[in-house]
Parts: sequence; structure tokens; C-alpha cells
Amino acid sequence: MSKLVIVESPAKAKTIEKYLGADFEVMASMGHVRDLPKSKLGIDVENDFTPQYINMRDKKDLISKLKKAAKNSDTIYLATDPDREGEAISWHLAQLLSIDMNENNRVAFNEITKTGVQNGMKNLRKIDIDLVDAQQARRVLDRLVGYKLSPFLWKKIKSGLSAGRVQSVALRLIVDREKEIRAFVAEEYWSIDSIFNKLNKDFASAFHGSKDGKKIKITGVSQAKNILAGLNNAEYVIDEVKKGVRNRQPAPPFITSTLQQEASRKLNYIGQRTMSIAQQLYEGIDIPGLGTTGLITYMRTDSLRISEEARAAGNEFIKAQYGENYLPEKPRYYKSKNNAQDAHEAIRPTMVHLSPDKVRAVLSRDQYNLYKLVWERFIASLMAACVQDTVSANIVGGDYMFKASGFTVRFDGFTTLYIEGNDDENSENSSSLPKLEKGDTLKLVEITPNQHFTAPPARYTEPTLIKALDENGIGRPSTYAPIIGNILHRDYIERDKKSLLPTVLGETVADLMIEHFNSIVDVKFTAKMESDLDKVESGDLNWIETIRDFYTGFEETLTNAEKAMDGIRIKVPDVETDVICELCGRNMVIKSGRFGKFLACPGYPDCKNTKAIVQETPGFCPLCGGKMLQKKSKSGYKYFGCEKNTECKFMTWDVPTAQKCPDCGKTLFKGRGGRLHCCDEQCGYENMPEKKYTPKAKSTTKSKSTSQTAKSATKKTTSTTKKSTTKAKDTVKDTAIDAVLDTETKPKTTAKSKSTTKKSTSTTKKSTSKTKAKKTEEE
Repeated sequence: MSKLVIVESPAKAKTIEKYLGADFEVMASMGHVRDLPKSKLGIDVENDFTPQYINMRDKKDLISKLKKAAKNSDTIYLATDPDREGEAISWHLAQLLSIDMNENNRVAFNEITKTGVQNGMKNLRKIDIDLVDAQQARRVLDRLVGYKLSPFLWKKIKSGLSAGRVQSVALRLIVDREKEIRAFVAEEYWSIDSIFNKLNKDFASAFHGSKDGKKIKITGVSQAKNILAGLNNAEYVIDEVKKGVRNRQPAPPFITSTLQQEASRKLNYIGQRTMSIAQQLYEGIDIPGLGTTGLITYMRTDSLRISEEARAAGNEFIKAQYGENYLPEKPRYYKSKNNAQDAHEAIRPTMVHLSPDKVRAVLSRDQYNLYKLVWERFIASLMAACVQDTVSANIVGGDYMFKASGFTVRFDGFTTLYIEGNDDENSENSSSLPKLEKGDTLKLVEITPNQHFTAPPARYTEPTLIKALDENGIGRPSTYAPIIGNILHRDYIERDKKSLLPTVLGETVADLMIEHFNSIVDVKFTAKMESDLDKVESGDLNWIETIRDFYTGFEETLTNAEKAMDGIRIKVPDVETDVICELCGRNMVIKSGRFGKFLACPGYPDCKNTKAIVQETPGFCPLCGGKMLQKKSKSGYKYFGCEKNTECKFMTWDVPTAQKCPDCGKTLFKGRGGRLHCCDEQCGYENMPEKKYTPKAKSTTKSKSTSQTAKSATKKTTSTTKKSTTKAKDTVKDTAIDAVLDTETKPKTTAKSKSTTKKSTSTTKKSTSKTKAKKTEEE
């Protein structure tokens, strides 16, 4: 009796076939096999928004093979991914292969292990039509918005633009944040930081206010000077000491959004890279002695639930590895958001005993890094809290009060293994204090006035944008990475190191959308649509009625916008640079072409001068000593060449550094794997860095001492003399306090959009090199 199992990916098919045995044939659909046509809307608006699905042209041969295999099989199982999209793919396969929708032929694998596959095959069910309808409603909504709005943008701004129901909201968040930054007006404030000594130990404290405990905000130099004058020759006495105990709880296991955020913080991975690696770990890795096995559970989830079997396995590991005192008194259960789909678990390792060190040899670097993150986060989420003894002291001097606080670690708990990353790079932590008692007299070691200026809100980074989308209920876990990737690809936003900021084009599109399609880019409106889709999934709403309610208002808005902008076309402002056109003397502007951005003379067509945009880098050319510039090939690959490219033809794919060769003194270049080498052929120096990897020693059952655990518990600063509630724009330090206070300091100009101030630091003629090379892993 032949049995056919259809999954989505070939890697998963190979793993599952091993577990099911010879009676089963496992084939991969390679994702969707049917979709809406690309050449037209593909939705019959007049006939209940009926989608007009067609077989995907590039799947023609695969569809033929699937039909042939289905015809020769007695039983067909649909084992696509366990989410809305996976359910829709199973439904399309059932339509394509004429599979009975009333049969229990749908199987879901939350993990690709022998146990996971066997459990899935034991729990067969029918295709969930509510899930299919929710996915179908999302697809129809996105098609209506995209195929109706995009042509409008083509006519009013430029061809090739796109609008989307969710991507436009993400763009608006970034644009609105940039406008906040520009509108921000810095306010001056001062802090007075001091260092006291007790029992030959220095510790830091910060000015609080009057001695009766009232907070005083120092807004100017004269106020700071008066306070310091009042502290002159003051005696500093501890007025009050408060001691306490706090428990620091571990973060829950990963869901899709938090995995992407933490991978960005700790590994510097973009969302698409994270999800691609997670897919590999889910589908299976060849493990010696086990064969191809999935290492993590399904990675598209917003549920924090974990199975009791997994909890028990994790507890046993913790007990054996760290000791029973590293388990909490009661099991810890995390509550998912109200709109979370609880069909499968949080992201966790499938087999706890496969620690990262045990599988490191069979994983790529990226796979190891991400698996280690998932594994440690899951184990830590089951562990006991970190117990800290806290102490805070009020120190009175003259008519004023200072406050000092700190803690020591009584029991490290989960922090011996894992600490969650933080988006605030300047977040501060308390330091340890000496033994302090009320009435103690302290010795003043140093007192320093510091001038600060309030800082504007930070630009979004990928993790903070994902967090904002998640918290506001915008999109689904699986859509965050594609959303950001799409608006980057469309040149609506760009990266500045880790920050995301809008381009001039992105701001133009966002402003137009806000003016004429405000509901489409409204956060609350989009969140409500997501909530309605959740209700369709639960069977509480009809998907056709949901689409109709949306489309009625949308169609009217589109008609009004077309009337209001009849005959109007918006010109995207050029970004002017400080580079002068050597032919006509005008300031050149940044343009975009098929090969990316370039410099062009604004005098076109009278002046047709263009140049490549290049960026100076550290180091110098090893052949002629000229500056090294970062350039882009016509294929879009980054390379480095000499500024004198017409005379000196030196180019390389390796990154120039500020380090000099110890043998000849020329610039060192960094290649694959961090290899530093000299490009002067007569020198030939190179240095391959050693791999710094030390296996983690097993913990004993005894609690570690404070000195051993303080480092793992938190990153503590040894001095907090620069405390402030915001980033200091300008901090003045001087041992002569009067000199400091007499110094006039002005706030720096608030941040402006890179897209409107970006200037090319140097230019060269277009590279004549036709050398092509494979894109390196680092690129």
C-alpha cells in the first residue's frame, strides 16, 4: 500500500522520509504551487472577491510529478508547515490533486525529530478551513492594496514604486521617528557626580536634591555653581541606608519576533538571515549517530507555550549540570499575548541533551551561533531567578543630598548561563558598595559637574522596529523580515550602521500616503485589521465580509485621491552634495540608476557629467600610497581601490584597516576569516587570528561566590561618574571646577536625515576594472 507525504522543502522531505520508512514516499512542493497571477489583479471584486488562482508557471514540471505520484498512491498526507500559510498550501494541494477535503489527511510537525514525526502521524486531522480563510483574506487584502495603490504611486511620483498594507505602516514609523528627531530641541541640564571613600573603597554617587529629599533639576551653569558653592567644605554623612533583596527573572523562550531581535543585538544578523538559518535548524542537520535531525522546533510562532515533556527534559539537564538549587521552587509558565496563535510551541531545542558544544563540529558558524542562542535561552527560561542583595544610601552634605545604590549577587541563578540583550547601549548598572551604616562620615574623593543636553529619540534599528511592529500588532511573525527587506530593496529606507532611516524617496512616498491614504498607514487601523484576521481564523468573522468592509472605504479613498491629484506629479527632491562638477561648477546631486546610486550634475541635459559614489576607508594603497576608496562594481559588489585609479590600478575585495604591517609599515588588509595580510607582494606578511573558543566548564551544585558570579550576572560599571537620564551630547570635565563652570558649551545640532545631508567625501572616475569575483561571506 503506497503512501505519499507532501511537505514544503526538500531538506525536510529527506529527514521525514528517514523516520517514516520504506512504505512512504515524501515529496516537496517547494512552497506554494498556486497563486494569484502577477500580470493582473486576479480578484473578482464584483463576485465576493473570488481569487483567481493559477498554477505557478515555474512549478509546471513539479506539479506534473506531484499529480503522477498522487495518482499512484493509496493515501496522501499533507504535511506542510504548521501555520496559516502552511495550511493554505495544503488546501491548494488538495484542490490541485483532487484530495477529499473531508478526510483526515492533514498532519503537522512541530519538530522534525523521530518523536515529533511519529506524534504528528498519530494526530491526523482535516484541513482547517478557518486557517485557510484567514490566510486567503490576508492575501486578497494585500493584493487589493498593492495592485490599486502602486499604480497610483507610479503616476504621481515615479515608476517602479510599491505600496503595501503592512510595509507602508513600517515606513511611516521610520519616517515619523525621523521627523521627531529633526523637530527635537535639546535642553541643557547638569549633573553633579561625586566619588566618596569608605573603608579604603571608592564608590560613586549622584546629586539628588535638597537634604529633605526633594528632587532638584539643575538647568544651567549658574545653578550648578551655586550648589557647588553650598557644598564647599561640607561634611558628608550617611543619612539613611536601605537594604533589600530583589529577584531577577529570566526572559521567556524565543518567539519569532524576539529571536530576530536578540539575533540582531547579539549576533548582528538581519531578520532574513536569522529566519533562513532557523529554517535550516528546523528542517534537519546530519548528526553523527542520529542521522538528519531537526535541532529546533518550528520557528514561526508567537506562542510562549512549551510542552511538559520538553520542560521535564530541561529540568533534568539543569539538575544534572548545575544542581537542584538552580531550579525554581515552582515551574515557571509564561503567558502569551492575547492574539497569539497557540497551535505550536515557543522556539526551543528539540533535544536538550544536544548542547551547542556537542553539535558544533557539524554546524556552520551561523548555525552554531543561532542554535546556541536558542538553546541557552530555553534552558535559562527554566532556571531559578538571580537573587541580588540591594543597598541604597542617602548622603547629606550641607543643604544637599546625594544618592548611591548598588547590589551584590547572592545567587546567580539563570545568569550563570544567559543574559538577555539590551537595545539601550548606554543603559547603566549599579556597582557594589562598601558596608555603609547610618551616621557614617564619608571622605569626598572627587566631585565633578557635568553639562548635558537632552537627546532626541533614537532612530529605529531592526530589532527595535520589529519590537514596535510586534507590540502594535502590525503584521505576523513571519512577515517582519520580508517587510524590512522590501522597504530596503525599494530604496525607501537605508541603513546607517545599525540604524534605519528614510531616504528622500521614502519620505516622499510616506507623506503622500499620509495625506491621501491615512487609514492605510494608520497603526491602529492596521492593528485592527490584524485582529479581524485573527477572528477569521477562530471562525468568529466571515472573511468575505471582512474584505468587503475594508474595500468599501478603501475604494472611496482611492477615488478621492485620484480626483484631488488630477494632473499633479510630485518630484522627488535631489540630494545635493558638496562635490563640485568639474565641467560646469554646480554642486552634484545623488541619483539612482539600474546599478545603484551615483553622482550626477543637476545641469542635465546641458551637462551630462556623472561620477561613481565612493567612500574613503582607513589605510593607503600599497602600490602608490594613495587613499583607499570603497566602491561598487556594476554587479553591486563592494570592493576597494586606489583613488588614483587612472594611474594606479590596484583593487582588492579585502577590507583595508588602520593597522600597519609590522614588517614594512604599509596598510594591512582583512580577508576571509579575519586574516590580516599585507598586499605588498615583496613583503607577504600575514596573520591568521587564533580561534578563541573555550568549552564551558560544568557548574557544581554549590552556589558561586559573589566575585565569581558578578560578571555573569550583569555588566557592571566600576564607576558611575557620568550618570544621566539621556545620552550626554557634550560633557565637560575639569579638575578646576570654576574653569568648568565658566566654560560656555552649546548643544550639537540635532540629528538630521542622512538622506538629506549625506555628502560624498571623495569621488573618482568610474572603475574600468572588469574583474568579477564571488561575493564574500563578509559582504
